[in-house]
Amino acid sequence: MIDRRSLLARSAFLAAGALSPTLLHAATAATDKRFVFIIQRGAADGLHIVPPMGDPAFASLRGGFLDALHGAHQLDGTFSLHPSLTRIAGMYDRRQMVAVHAVASAYRDRSHFDGQNVLETGGTQAYAEKAGWMNRLLPLLPDGRALALAADVPMALRGPAPVSSYAPSGLPQAQDDLIARVARLYAGDSQLDGLWQQVMQTKGLVGDLAKSRGPAPADLGKVAARMMAGPDGARVLMIETGGWDTHTGQTGRLAAQLGNLDVLVGTMADALGPTWKDTLVLVATEFGRTAAINGTNGTDHGTASAALLMGGGLHGGRVMADWPGVAPGALFEARDLKPTLAMEALVSGAVAGHFGLDPALVARRLYPAQQSLRAVLV
Repeated sequence: MIDRRSLLARSAFLAAGALSPTLLHAATAATDKRFVFIIQRGAADGLHIVPPMGDPAFASLRGGFLDALHGAHQLDGTFSLHPSLTRIAGMYDRRQMVAVHAVASAYRDRSHFDGQNVLETGGTQAYAEKAGWMNRLLPLLPDGRALALAADVPMALRGPAPVSSYAPSGLPQAQDDLIARVARLYAGDSQLDGLWQQVMQTKGLVGDLAKSRGPAPADLGKVAARMMAGPDGARVLMIETGGWDTHTGQTGRLAAQLGNLDVLVGTMADALGPTWKDTLVLVATEFGRTAAINGTNGTDHGTASAALLMGGGLHGGRVMADWPGVAPGALFEARDLKPTLAMEALVSGAVAGHFGLDPALVARRLYPAQQSLRAVLV
């Protein structure tokens, strides 16, 4: 049941024209480091994003997709990068990107909802943990502020630490006169005045980008950078992307998806300017896809996939992989890329190294359900 005060608060958010019911928490972050998690919902195909074109078994396994990989950027003797990822390839050449392959969370079934829950909560099984690993990260940071660029706070950020969310609205922008009237109406109210001030602070950070209908990747990148800018900006940010479930027509769909991702990350890096050197971006998905192509020129739900790490201060220009190979006898359950690196170990090591924290402490705090977990430094 929604009471009158809650209804008025929601009306205030709509009047501002762009803000979700959870708002930017106004506390100064004492660290200059930023961390961004971009989740690929739908199980992105790591074998297509970072194709192992130097693996002798790959051509026979994925022959129907090879034309779509023409012009792929060679990373080393085994791995390449999808040709749509031109900006990210440039980051690799400048040693600002690390590709991580054959990585998977603790989840071993193939349900999107369950897999995303395990990826975001850091549990050993779906729905066993009630908070997300990103929320558990926040107490380890000095006054760290977290924000989700999503309609609601994703599971990875849910928990006892305060978190905000922002999503561009498709509604028409309110007139300045209406905003002024709402401000006068709420002035002095013990609950609504503080909420309104937070609304207007976030609106000011977003600026004209709040008027965007259906955020384009470039606009989303600019919003992300603006939300992290300055001493009061977010230090932990999560961005949701969807559409990675490619059961049919994979090559064209993934080319478009990866092009959007490339623009998002590239624009964000440009907009951050000097702050890019203090920023680490992780791109990861809930699980990978089958090694073989199915009958509709797509792939089905699999196990291991690839993750990408990017940042101006990253010691990159390399691929991290204990590569199992894609020959028939090397596949997990005779169908999927075999996982050889735990996503939780990768996250723990990457976050610890970026923020200058003890890796063992980070692993214990972020993933309490996995007591034997050892962080892998990037």
